[in-house]
Amino acid sequence: MVSGRNISRNGGPIRYGMVGGGQGAFIGGVHRIAARLDGEFDLVAGALSSDPGRAKASAAELGLDPKRSYASFKEMAKAEAARPDGIEAVAIVTPNHMHYPAAKAFLEAGIHVICDKPLTSSLADAKKLAALAESSGRLFVLTHNYTGYPMVRQAREMVRAGQLGDIRVVQAEYPQDWLTEKVEDAGSKQASWRTDPKQSGAGGATGDIGTHAYNLLRFVTGLELDALAADLDAFVPGRRLDDNAHILLRFRPKGKEQPAKGMLWASQVAPGNENGLKLRVFGTKGGLEWVQADPNYLWYTPFGEPKRLMTRAGAGAGPAAARVSRVPSGHPEGYLEGFANIYAEAARAIRAVRKKGGKVPKDVVFPTVADGVEGVAFIEACVKSSRRNGAWTKL
Repeated sequence: MVSGRNISRNGGPIRYGMVGGGQGAFIGGVHRIAARLDGEFDLVAGALSSDPGRAKASAAELGLDPKRSYASFKEMAKAEAARPDGIEAVAIVTPNHMHYPAAKAFLEAGIHVICDKPLTSSLADAKKLAALAESSGRLFVLTHNYTGYPMVRQAREMVRAGQLGDIRVVQAEYPQDWLTEKVEDAGSKQASWRTDPKQSGAGGATGDIGTHAYNLLRFVTGLELDALAADLDAFVPGRRLDDNAHILLRFRPKGKEQPAKGMLWASQVAPGNENGLKLRVFGTKGGLEWVQADPNYLWYTPFGEPKRLMTRAGAGAGPAAARVSRVPSGHPEGYLEGFANIYAEAARAIRAVRKKGGKVPKDVVFPTVADGVEGVAFIEACVKSSRRNGAWTKL
């Protein structure tokens, strides 16, 4: 681990770099907006593309010092760790297969990692990365951004407070339609790597959006998955990875209560659906429903009573939602703000651990490398189950 580096002053932005996210990339721009929304981070370095020309042009567009635009993440990790004003954190926004080697290089250089999901393209790499993160003492933040939405935080606190009673049924779905045709053969960069097993890993829609739905239901309910039965399809002829998944879930029992059951549907071939993430949770005392397309609202139904609408900065919302809200009621917050909340939590954690022995505050919440390992295990269990004709498979 690198030590003795000149760390940004507490009142100033945290210096960070980015791997991937150059010209033509979608998610890199999202990360950059999220990182600067609260003024907590300053982008000062990057290895923005594996193509040297694109990397250089991308750095120029972003106003980076040419000397801190690197040809590779390995060069960047080594050089930045040696600088007195080097980066404290790196955002990794590459295709899945590059997450492991890039994160490994920066953890070994003593630099905190903020990584897009899924954690890696294989479970073996995910486990190795988790062990390295633990031994390095560096923070590892996984950007499952939906955990940053205020009403998702509200739902989580209501479940933890017992307002729904014992959870019985969970339903999560995430339908899209952008892969209804074989756009990976028509020059779509986003589609080409997501449908390539060498870059994406074993899961297609399962890994791209199914992991989001799974992480969301785990985050809100706290339920632990015992086994699943998955039926995966590649409906588009010639597609190498799944574009639709139906998954049954069995959770581990809590005490003497009957274990909860769940269903998860992820599809990228569902015409009429742009980004239809939805979560419904039902317990012995009531139910909750949250829809990503209308994220500032949470429907709560106590059993035997009328349905109640809770709003992000108004009726019914508590401290968990208020802490990650920025604007007054009636002004919507959504995707970018949810992403920014993950970066804001990361900033609080980084500032807290700057001092020797410093610990992350208990109220700081973000998905970790452990969540990432579980997400990759979920993908691989789905693929294994489907290959066995939907046989029940332990996580």
